[in-house]
Amino acid sequence: MPRRHIRVTGAPEAPLRAALTTLRTELGVPGSFPPEVLAEAERAAKAPALPPSDATDIPFFTLDPPTSTDLDQAMHLSRQGTGYRVRYAIADVAAFVVPSGALDQEAQRRVTTLYFPDGKVPLHPELLSEGAASLLPNQDRPAVLWTIDLDGDGRTLSVDVRRALVRSRAKLDYAGVQKQIDEGTAEESPALLKTVGELRERLEVERGGISLNVPEQEIVERDHAYELAFRAPLPADGWNSQISLLAGMAAADLMVAAGTGILRTLPAAPDGAVGRLRRTAHALRIDWPHHVSYAELVRSLDPHRPNHAAFLQECTTLLRGAGYTVFRDGTLPDITTHSAVAAPYAHCTAPLRRLADRHTSEICLAAAAGRPIPDWVLMVLDALPARMAEGTRRAGTVERACVDLVEAALLKDRVGEVFDGWVVEVEERQPALGTVQLESPAIIGRIEGTDALPLGERIRVRLTQADPEGPKVRFEPA
Repeated sequence: MPRRHIRVTGAPEAPLRAALTTLRTELGVPGSFPPEVLAEAERAAKAPALPPSDATDIPFFTLDPPTSTDLDQAMHLSRQGTGYRVRYAIADVAAFVVPSGALDQEAQRRVTTLYFPDGKVPLHPELLSEGAASLLPNQDRPAVLWTIDLDGDGRTLSVDVRRALVRSRAKLDYAGVQKQIDEGTAEESPALLKTVGELRERLEVERGGISLNVPEQEIVERDHAYELAFRAPLPADGWNSQISLLAGMAAADLMVAAGTGILRTLPAAPDGAVGRLRRTAHALRIDWPHHVSYAELVRSLDPHRPNHAAFLQECTTLLRGAGYTVFRDGTLPDITTHSAVAAPYAHCTAPLRRLADRHTSEICLAAAAGRPIPDWVLMVLDALPARMAEGTRRAGTVERACVDLVEAALLKDRVGEVFDGWVVEVEERQPALGTVQLESPAIIGRIEGTDALPLGERIRVRLTQADPEGPKVRFEPA
């Protein structure tokens, strides 16, 4: 599921980079790892628990942003009769983390990797997350290996999951893979990413699911000023996401069949939330006929267009009700599905960056082998939803604070200027207060007038405040 992507480039001493450093302190995010955690990580890196199976003969590849080194997943795709075989290797963090040890306790405290525009605060020490546990190329690594056979339409026929030693052969990036596929020069396995990805996208449409192609914002410093640019996702981004979704759906099915597990659930969006999005679409001059569903509309959008990109970002508000749901002993919860996936779904593909995934993998391994779930998983299972909720809340706070700071820095020298925008929200009890979406740059801010604001209408607004020291952006009608 998407999060707000913002990247900042520039020297560490640049004003915005310095402000981000200060923000880390203000938000109380975890700092360096305690000595006992680093010592345990060093021991684990030298002697992980190695699996009995060897799959190093399979030429896996990873697909990530070019600068990423915390590589959770590697894949290999092949034809299998009239269908396809997807092998998906997930970093086996449990091979390095001793239950209730210093590493485990620190991970339970951190919960998730926190992303800042100029870097990240990792869940596990970099010695593991970007080293010994990461699926880096030409290195033997313990992994949780999913083997999923699909028919010619991309539907799941069978699922197997077991521990195995794997070896990635190539670290690929989205632009490079897209170029190779478009030019017809990709090897068979990466080339099949398009085939399988498109089949799974069709099935997503069939079941009523929706994937959001949210553009990445990049803030670039030039001549002591900041400029905003966008990187729209490539088709390869979406195909890669479909492989992750495939594994997450397979994990959910395994746990539901076993009667114990932890699902990622999301209720259907309330009518009020969809109504708000309809007003936003109108304000952004996006045609949304009443007979067209939300899913159909989103699939028709072009993330290269600024108004479409802004709307896609607003669509992420429908994901805010997502949570983690534990069930035991065959008693299923009232909600087992994730409404955006339109199927039962579980987080299992990012254990280097997300606490719950290590536990999900362990439950699935036990279910597939017909073994009891390890006691260390059952002991913490009931506490996981609250921990993940707190970690997700912290990540959201970091994200919002970073967006506020970056937007204020982008506009700090433009106070008094007039911009074109649309009123996308008006407070019911105070109709002179609301939210405005600028046409350019693509920024959303609070607006306060003296009269009722024209919801859904184009408006000229004046920037009245943009202060990175107290990161708030404010407008008034011009």
